[in-house]
Amino acid sequence: MVNALILTPIGRNKKRFMAAETANFTDAGLLADKIIERLDGKIVLATPLGLGKANHVINAIYERVRQNQSYTLKIYTALTLITPSASSDMESRFLSPLKKRLFENYCELNFAKDLKNGEMPPNVEVYEFFLAAGQWLGNSTVQENYISANYSDAGRYILEKGINLVAQMISKSSNTSHYSLACNPDITLDLLSARQNGEADFLMVGEVNNALPYMPGDAEIESDTFDIILNGESAESALFNIPKRPVSLPEYAAGFYASGLIPDEGTLQIGIGSIGDAVAYALIMRQTDNETYRQIMSALHTKEEMSHLDLAPFDIGLHGMSEMFVDSFLDLMEGGVIKREVENILVHGGFFVGPKSLYQRLSDMPNTLRQKINMTRVRFINDTHHDFENKQEHRQKARFINNAMKATLLGSIVSDGLNNGQVISGVGGQYDFVRQAFALEGARSLIMLNALRDGPAKPESNIVWNYSHTTIPRHLRDIVITEYGVADLKGKRDEDVIQGMISISDTQFHSSLIKKAQENGKLCREFKPPTEWSKNTRDHIQTSLGKFQDQGHLPNFPFGTDFTPVEQRLIKALDKLKPISKSKLKIIRNSWKGFRTTPDEDVRNALIRMNLDNPQNLDELTKSYLLRAVL
Repeated sequence: MVNALILTPIGRNKKRFMAAETANFTDAGLLADKIIERLDGKIVLATPLGLGKANHVINAIYERVRQNQSYTLKIYTALTLITPSASSDMESRFLSPLKKRLFENYCELNFAKDLKNGEMPPNVEVYEFFLAAGQWLGNSTVQENYISANYSDAGRYILEKGINLVAQMISKSSNTSHYSLACNPDITLDLLSARQNGEADFLMVGEVNNALPYMPGDAEIESDTFDIILNGESAESALFNIPKRPVSLPEYAAGFYASGLIPDEGTLQIGIGSIGDAVAYALIMRQTDNETYRQIMSALHTKEEMSHLDLAPFDIGLHGMSEMFVDSFLDLMEGGVIKREVENILVHGGFFVGPKSLYQRLSDMPNTLRQKINMTRVRFINDTHHDFENKQEHRQKARFINNAMKATLLGSIVSDGLNNGQVISGVGGQYDFVRQAFALEGARSLIMLNALRDGPAKPESNIVWNYSHTTIPRHLRDIVITEYGVADLKGKRDEDVIQGMISISDTQFHSSLIKKAQENGKLCREFKPPTEWSKNTRDHIQTSLGKFQDQGHLPNFPFGTDFTPVEQRLIKALDKLKPISKSKLKIIRNSWKGFRTTPDEDVRNALIRMNLDNPQNLDELTKSYLLRAVL
């Protein structure tokens, strides 16, 4: 059933687009027609970061604008989610059945597919302030329209663009007239406040998805906040699923190093990804299996270093304060690590997106516990400009943990872009949290990165002398952590900073890094690296932590996975194949190696999963041998 869209008359101090009463639709197409009619075909749409986009509404509007060149559509958003696509035949063999299983019934955004394929109509423009990591490299349209912004500033920028429509996926409780912004109150609450104060003027559209967990607290808003609501089958969709990635031993090493720097009765922020999972897992082990935890820490630290770390189980516990509510926060709550309440709240979050298990756990959670999770404004979480004294009191001993791609010897951090100006992801909240760590007494910023990565031809160092792009400037350098240890840089001389950064880089790059620093007059000519730095190798990590992995203490997927055991093996195998596939000599050598091996049952199952168990031509035969070699 469709109700008429009744709107207030235009007049002084009246909201031009605000409806006098909420209109309910069950057909996204009819809803789109009404919106286009009301906005005269000139739509300036704001839709949330990540999961919270009203995909059906957006698709319906986009289709009509695409078909009628007299209409225009501008979209302001961030983290547009698209299902993974393969860049090679081997990836396609792995991804095709996986996509059917993990993204069944998910409503794709049509404008994102057209953006990816270079098929955007001229009357549609998309602007993002944060990109899905690495997915838009080389896409000139997306790169040209990227808006560099701190997460806490994005709402203000969006308002300045003159938006006339906000469209968001929402959830509805069965026993209340309220709706919940659920996964994305982050910026929307500020937009609604601006509208309430007469500073903005837009239609507020909600798309009810019964799969979306209902989150109480600040995310809960009255039904008459919405001018238009889409209900029923036309609004339903599976939620976007981000499968967990395996945690490697180097990532575990970095996670355990970080865990010893987090004091009891403190505040914790962590981000998405396998390094964040490693930190959470280490903290849970510190709480629930302290003896094994101390053994692992002893394998990574000297006795003198151990004496300065926080190793005891948590008594008061931690409070969560994170722009992204990652699924490992639920594990930290269950493990007794997150248990310090602030005004009856255990965790404050701005948005969430993750694996299917996150959504299911939130939906199944008793309401009394769900009320301890407050999804709220990102400005409340990310900055200290408002109500500083209250935040200083409640965010005691804060540790803000964020990931980086590169770091320089002088302590600059590179997290979102490349030398050539191409954007990998975005600043997001990283700068906000680093600055917050300097503003709050007793707070620290922990930047995590892999010291070593696999380059096109050989391993490369992520710690470099200099880099033209910077996310966090060197004057905000604090703590940097890699798989080889911790560098405390705050307030240190440049020479001390350089030595600290070299101490957590891979041994094979020490000579070149030292030489570069000396050539530029930032490190004394007589400096020689201490003998213990020679242990900064992946082999040493394997020696130190391998036995704990063999004992089952460091699982590949500490918080579960959507991948089958066969797929878990294939993930590692395909990672190994990437550098091999770029060298004809390596292809020949490994093909010969695979030819000489006799596949066991596990390898045969992997070949079957990749449809390479019965090769039909030379290309498939070569791929079969290569896969056998790396497996």
